[in-house]
Amino acid sequence: MKKPLVGALFAVLLLGAGIAPATAATSHGAAPAARTAVKAEKAVRAKAVNFAGTVALSNCSGSVVRTPSSQPGDPALVLSNGHCLETGFPAPGAVVFNRSSSRSFTLLNASGSGVGTVRASKIAYGTMTDTDISVYQLTSTYAQIESRYGIKALELSTTHPVAGTAITVASGYWKRLYSCNVDGFVYRLKEGNWTWKDSVRYTSACQTIGGTSGSPVIDNATGKVVAVNNTGNEDGQRCTDNNPCEVDANGQVTVRQGINYAQETYGIAACIGTGNVFDLNRAGCALPKP
Repeated sequence: MKKPLVGALFAVLLLGAGIAPATAATSHGAAPAARTAVKAEKAVRAKAVNFAGTVALSNCSGSVVRTPSSQPGDPALVLSNGHCLETGFPAPGAVVFNRSSSRSFTLLNASGSGVGTVRASKIAYGTMTDTDISVYQLTSTYAQIESRYGIKALELSTTHPVAGTAITVASGYWKRLYSCNVDGFVYRLKEGNWTWKDSVRYTSACQTIGGTSGSPVIDNATGKVVAVNNTGNEDGQRCTDNNPCEVDANGQVTVRQGINYAQETYGIAACIGTGNVFDLNRAGCALPKP
């Protein structure tokens, strides 16, 4: 895992040159008399990814998220990693469900400045089995957060990410953006005692570090969250802590030193019902149960 504070001093040295600038994907070569439909599509799709809606935890990164069916009056949700939980790493097979929490999060605006603090009422869901996610329910609604801070939640995509997609990993902890592409998907990603299914592998440009755990992975074209950043192979070791290995369907193991990974999030929305309440028995919900 991209452990929250392990190597943090080293990371500070790495960041001494400053925060990486936000960049937007742009289209080139459009004719002066481009069709209206094309212009309209660009207006919708060419959105710069920034820090708005991301949060800084005490030890990790995260984001305020919503499902397509979430309502303004629903209690807002914060997405991060299971290994970022204040209760410690969940054991293999363990699920944290509806556990009281008063954890606080610093909410960031587009430029990465903290605009206020939001607070959890509970850990709605958390696990490191099959995936590595935590979802906190807040004491504030989406409408209250938008009214008070002018910040809208990031929407969770409900479709599987696609190889080659341009993405941005937005770290609220470091206030840093990492831009790369989805390189592919890993049948099983094994790290120490934990195994994750169908993980996202980044291209080498996303050199995420400790503290970026829990960062939303945002599709540059749609602005939606497609995954949550969680780990990378630091030392070239095989399947050890901080050195995940890839295992294919035939059991073949591959080690990719310096390559980083995320966990898909498209399946989360299927487990959330009316009022943003987790219901693990909903049709289509495949998250591990307690």
